[in-house]
Amino acid sequence: MSLASYGVTPPISIANPTPKENELNDSLIKELKQRGSFESEAATRKRVEVLTLFQKLTEEFVYRVSIKKNMSEGMARDAGGKIFTFGSYRLGVYGPGSDIDTLVVVPKHVSRSDFFEIFTELLKARPELEEIASVPDSFVPIIKLEFGGISIDLIFARLDIPRIPKDLSLDDKNLLKNIDEKDLRSLNGTRVTDEILTLVPKPTVFKHALRCIKMWAQQRAIYANVYGFPGGVAWAMLVARICQLYPNAVSAVIVEKFFHIYSQWSWPQPVLLKQIEDGPLQVRVWNPRLYSLDRSHRMPVITPAYPSMCATHNITASTQKVILAEFKRGIEVMNGIVSGEKTWSDLLERHDFFYKYKFYLCVVAGTESSSEEHLKYSGMVESKLRLLVQKLEVVDGVDLAHPYIKAFDNVYFCPDESKAKEVLDAYGTSAIDKIAKDIPVEKGELEKPHEIRLTKLYIGLKLDLSKSGERKLDIQFPCSEFFNICKGWQDFDAKIHSIQIKNVKLYDLPDDVYLEGEKRPTKAPKRKRSESKTENKKRPKSVGAIPTAVSS
Repeated sequence: MSLASYGVTPPISIANPTPKENELNDSLIKELKQRGSFESEAATRKRVEVLTLFQKLTEEFVYRVSIKKNMSEGMARDAGGKIFTFGSYRLGVYGPGSDIDTLVVVPKHVSRSDFFEIFTELLKARPELEEIASVPDSFVPIIKLEFGGISIDLIFARLDIPRIPKDLSLDDKNLLKNIDEKDLRSLNGTRVTDEILTLVPKPTVFKHALRCIKMWAQQRAIYANVYGFPGGVAWAMLVARICQLYPNAVSAVIVEKFFHIYSQWSWPQPVLLKQIEDGPLQVRVWNPRLYSLDRSHRMPVITPAYPSMCATHNITASTQKVILAEFKRGIEVMNGIVSGEKTWSDLLERHDFFYKYKFYLCVVAGTESSSEEHLKYSGMVESKLRLLVQKLEVVDGVDLAHPYIKAFDNVYFCPDESKAKEVLDAYGTSAIDKIAKDIPVEKGELEKPHEIRLTKLYIGLKLDLSKSGERKLDIQFPCSEFFNICKGWQDFDAKIHSIQIKNVKLYDLPDDVYLEGEKRPTKAPKRKRSESKTENKKRPKSVGAIPTAVSS
């Protein structure tokens, strides 16, 4: 394949690496190894063994369903079934503790209900199974399991063909005919991952660069599709595009160019690994000229496999600002690394989210029920946080609404309802640190504990009240709208579910948002300031009243 055939434009440079660039690359690989990015050979062999077993289980599953549906022994054995991997494992950028995203592909006579019933039975009969949780009603139906010390996310797709041979490839678009949307979404993960790997000039260079960018995005807290940042597939495609533009470069140069190119990118110009293709289905393919929703995408990164979709549709005005600021920081640090003044460790330095803002909003989702019930409810609230961010962004005086990419979860066993309310009201602020000391951590320590499960999410607010002329920010309307969205959830039950939004100042954040060894921010002593022309901007005095607990 000629170099010019990678991507939608010719390469920027086909230069080979210099000795200095090779040195930089060696130091990058060394840093990644020191940070535990790579898995041991023994652990990788274990993954291969588990996947081999899952292939056998898949064939046994299809055979059992076939016999149940009155097929002959020969036809049942011939019906096949095959597993495919996708995500970080398929891309070759997994590390210790990474899960394996696995797709089970079956012939047309095997149904999704068979998968959740019969395959689950097969798994439960295995001694290696440690945990299993089926989520049949999710956007992509899934079985999550811990199996032989490895986390596996198992999804399902049924093709409209009578048998699944072992040599089946999913790159034929005609296989997508006559299947439902859930099957199409399940197949898309593997098809996109496989296509990315065929669209990069040097897979090893791509994989090492992607390991670095993934670790950087996680450390800088900009890796989470659900919160409005790029997810794993989007970061992979962004790195792949740079590999196409510099086909002979080493990974260290790909990382350097990554920051330079995307800082100057003409967003919302899309990032494409290949031209968008038509296909045999009556499905929507990303097209901003046809669809107004596609025109609203701020930083579109388009999947290469048909039907092409935008992997970054969740990015908001605020998260885009945060991402672009991180790209700019990346350029500055990379310049220091190239000059020898900084190291790769500086690039991968942890974020400063809980030091950065004067005001934070804390969204608290509470459930007085089982852990399964709370998982469903808190998951729903998490998935809607991006909508609150979008509503805050249009409030006068809000310059930035920056969501944090991780939820914090706690369970409290309270002696009575009044103590549970006290915990709920303090949760998300430093007040909980003192209250929690008096609450048992084990259920058995109380006769009839009042059990409350809580999840907290944070949004950092950057305010500019100079235009509005007010010194108070009124966010009552977006908060009320967010409450209504959460209360409108089909399974919302006011008796067991609650939702709160709290204004928390920087110095009132709880201890658990900081890592061990991190110092909490402390107030600087007050001193008189002389007025100057640059200090005429009104400083925000406070965030206005927020309606809190919604439990009815």
